[in-house]
Amino acid sequence: MQTATTPLRSPEGPRAPGSLHRLVVLSGAIALVAATTACSPDQGARVAATRVGQTAAGSASSGTPAPTTSETSTETPRESPTQTRTPSSAPTSRPTPVVDPAPTPTPSATATPEPAPAPVVMLRAGDTGPKVRSLQARLRQLSWFEGDVSDRYGSRTTAAVRGFQAKRGLDATGTLDEPTWDRLVSMTHRPTTDELANVKPKPVEPKPVEPTPAAISWDVDERCLTGRVMCVSKSTQRLTWVVDGVPQYGFDVRFGSDELPTREGVFSVYLKKVDVISNLYHTPMPYSMFFSGGQAVHYSSNFARLGYAGASHGCVNVRNKARLVQLYGEVRLGDKVVVHW
Repeated sequence: MQTATTPLRSPEGPRAPGSLHRLVVLSGAIALVAATTACSPDQGARVAATRVGQTAAGSASSGTPAPTTSETSTETPRESPTQTRTPSSAPTSRPTPVVDPAPTPTPSATATPEPAPAPVVMLRAGDTGPKVRSLQARLRQLSWFEGDVSDRYGSRTTAAVRGFQAKRGLDATGTLDEPTWDRLVSMTHRPTTDELANVKPKPVEPKPVEPTPAAISWDVDERCLTGRVMCVSKSTQRLTWVVDGVPQYGFDVRFGSDELPTREGVFSVYLKKVDVISNLYHTPMPYSMFFSGGQAVHYSSNFARLGYAGASHGCVNVRNKARLVQLYGEVRLGDKVVVHW
């Protein structure tokens, strides 16, 4: 490297050429050493190789010591958590014990399964007695047996039992065994005395349906639309029991003749009596409800027997006794009676 230098002058004057040359050389050497030490690009990047046991200086910024390195690692590797250290004195392998093989079982002769016992027969064709009658009655409850029951196990009973068995997945033999009997009992009830005696049940007569008040047809009179009223129409020959304008029920009635007419108008019940005999005509007037003098609404056996072929003596006759008894129980003293056309 060439270094430009300014000729140095000595205060004492110019030096000899040899001295100047030595000074120049010495200055150049000093400059070269300074440049090499201060401006080397590898300064700070080169780190001396760290030998085993030595620690490199940590980073100045973090203060964390650098890891230890070596050219050849002499550390013994650690054992895995799942490894087991074997003492140096223990042998490296153990002898495998000899185990006698399990004896091979000698095949035995195959056992032949015993056949299932046949179901116990309880009744069969030709049997007689009350048990047969009970069997037939139970079969008749399920519509397998038709006609009257008897004490004889015949062809009809055999056919009925066979059909019942086939329907239920049982052996269709036609004889009564325990499985068939148990199934039949679970599906039927104990036969009644009438069923065992072939007594035909009486048909149940349907009860008459009472018409609802809204469905009752009646001869409406404005005077019958308020309160509790026996509304009697001569036009329809009907008495209608009306409460607050709603008809409850009605029945047929008849009236007096032209000579003894039933009075028309608005009245009220002033007397009620169950057993009454007419003082004038000496005829019974049961369940009388008097509304005008001696005229009353009452039951008439004559009306029940002859119908409209006859007439009353002025009273309002009723032939439906059951319905009149009901009305008699509901009517109170003071309730209105309206007789109109």
